[in-house]
Amino acid sequence: MGGLVAARLAGSTDLRVLEVAPDLVSTIRASGIAVEGIEPVSANVRASSDPAELGPVDVLFFFVKAHHTAEAAASARALAGPATVVATLQNGWGSADVLAEVFDPARLVVGVTYHSATVTGPARVAHTGRGATFVGPYVEGGGLAPTQTVAAVLGGGGIEARVVPAVRPEIWRKLVLNAAALPVSALTGLRAGELAQSGVTLALVDSIAAEAVAVARALGYPIDLAERLERIHAALAGAGMGKPSMLQDVEARRRTEIDVINGAVVERGEAHGVDVRTNRAMVALVKGLERSRAG
Repeated sequence: MGGLVAARLAGSTDLRVLEVAPDLVSTIRASGIAVEGIEPVSANVRASSDPAELGPVDVLFFFVKAHHTAEAAASARALAGPATVVATLQNGWGSADVLAEVFDPARLVVGVTYHSATVTGPARVAHTGRGATFVGPYVEGGGLAPTQTVAAVLGGGGIEARVVPAVRPEIWRKLVLNAAALPVSALTGLRAGELAQSGVTLALVDSIAAEAVAVARALGYPIDLAERLERIHAALAGAGMGKPSMLQDVEARRRTEIDVINGAVVERGEAHGVDVRTNRAMVALVKGLERSRAG
């Protein structure tokens, strides 16, 4: 997603990419970032592994995996000045809290996007799904100026973003989708469109979603289960043979984001007395798979 957004924004702003892998930085410098699939685009961008070479910046986007957020935030301090807006569209629940410990919470923007992408090679990305993007202030009831800045930057790259003053329900709506689909894909090896086919696997997806919606409602977020199931089925079918991110992680033998997705559902469900046994099973199974893949 970082590669997709960077390539889309490069034509409308002075865009810079901070990347920790030297080989990838070299590739981006030599040949740019290329996006295929939906709305193909190629862009030459400025990239470095040294934050001091790139900052400070007006808007700082985080697109790292959730468990790398703290390290990335510490590294990116040099990119942030007193007026810098910090934004995250990361999956799951909790990364914004980590960022708020490092950057000014009043200038922190959080949100979700239903665009999807798959890495096909170094600095090469397939844009596999297109959808809505929602952004809002991290501080509930906070001012909307930083959020409007982020929406304008994304809009300049053709990524329409809706400003939502109370964004947490939207984050949970996306979390329901991710909790339902990602671990099932990771455990079965099925791609998005294959999960959408009627049968026992889709029934499992629906059961996980139902638990996550129950937790969201216990938190006070008015999320409708029927609407979520319809949206999940449509999103999976629309993504076709795209590989969900957790399946990509498992195949690459990387740590997954299970803790901030299904783990977040379990933690908050248990705190509110909601039955989350299926989500708990997903956490246990994916963590077991991680252990086996780690040798």
